[in-house]
Amino acid sequence: MFLTPAVAVRSAFLGSVFATGFYFATFDDSCHVFGLYAMAFSMFHFSEFLSVALTNPRTLTIDSFILNHSVQYWVAAVGSWIEAAVENYFFPNMKTAFWISHIGVVMCIVGEVMRKSAMFTAKTNFNHHVQTVKRPDHELVTHGVYAICRHPSYVGWFYWSIGTQIILLNPFCIIIYTLVTWMFFKERIFAEEMFLISFFGNQYLEYQKKVGTGLPFIKGYIPDEDGSW
Repeated sequence: MFLTPAVAVRSAFLGSVFATGFYFATFDDSCHVFGLYAMAFSMFHFSEFLSVALTNPRTLTIDSFILNHSVQYWVAAVGSWIEAAVENYFFPNMKTAFWISHIGVVMCIVGEVMRKSAMFTAKTNFNHHVQTVKRPDHELVTHGVYAICRHPSYVGWFYWSIGTQIILLNPFCIIIYTLVTWMFFKERIFAEEMFLISFFGNQYLEYQKKVGTGLPFIKGYIPDEDGSW
């Protein structure tokens, strides 16, 4: 899987996007924010594949780039590009507040560090998909970044996604991304924790009591409140 043509094509594509972004971010002020975004976007997807390859190669597939995450993901991405292009055409001065854009860069870096730390800490216990069946070697990870929050990979992606829109100085997409991503993780965490409780029982319930999800106003699946445990 490491050296297949499909992997090579995607890696070359992401590398080209990063290099192009670096050029514009460094040498063209009129495209500075677009260059920063291209670098953040390409690095995120390449590092996802690389992290899985290093920590959980058994699950490594071409989908580990998560370039085909979902139709909704690409609708959101294209929507942000359209907003950025339209605003840059009609209101070019909107895209020159570089200090704000750089705050987005910091958010993306922090988000990436959080997410990749989660992947390297969990190792084979991490998966891009919600697990509905417990594997014999599946362990509950509560150390490292998992001692800070229960879902560090989601926390990282949440702030990375918002950071990309701050980089682009997209006022509308900043709001939309925040709301939509929050709703997505609220539902995903609720569903995932139902399975985690069925896998680990009281061990996970005690973990819930000590550590929060890490995302604002998201408590996850609490059996006592649901009345089903």
